[in-house]
Amino acid sequence: MAQNDLDLAALVSSRICHDLISPIGAINNGLELLNMSGASPIGPEMQLICDSVKSASARIRFFRIAFGAASDDPVVRNEVTSILTEMFDGGRLAVQWGPVDIQTRKAVRCAFLTILCLETAMPFGGQIRVSSSRSSWEIVGKSDKFSNIDVLWNESSLSNTSAKMSPTHVQFSMLRTAANDEDLDLRLKRSPKEISILF
Repeated sequence: MAQNDLDLAALVSSRICHDLISPIGAINNGLELLNMSGASPIGPEMQLICDSVKSASARIRFFRIAFGAASDDPVVRNEVTSILTEMFDGGRLAVQWGPVDIQTRKAVRCAFLTILCLETAMPFGGQIRVSSSRSSWEIVGKSDKFSNIDVLWNESSLSNTSAKMSPTHVQFSMLRTAANDEDLDLRLKRSPKEISILF
């Protein structure tokens, strides 16, 4: 994926996320008003709708940072942890966000894309830990069982921006291009129960 292709894809993603977040937010507000008025008691069906809307909203906010247009604008820790908590709440995958300092949107984009890459390799669940120090990052995924995606999880695939990807694995191509844009050196460490990406 060339840089101009990344820019165009990011703008399209930002537009889609922007247009979707409004109606989903309206649905969430409507559900809250129904709950406050007592017109619709919270039963299992209504709870399922509430949980689904909350998850969809968090996922769109996540995608807006991961795939949308990036900048040096700051992203505060509370925003990041709120998105991650709502996105992975109750699922098999737990994500721990370590950085306490305010990060740039570009840096968080690379971290979010890495989380998506690790999520692809961890369908059976596990833990992802994100840490940073002096502008260097380490994102570690731990699981008892990883998906066997050797073509994606090797040094050449992380550095080869010309590799073709399916829609399911577009985050790998986006991560490589975004890292190249920031002059970041992606490094990979693998063991039977752990995958680490450093940049």
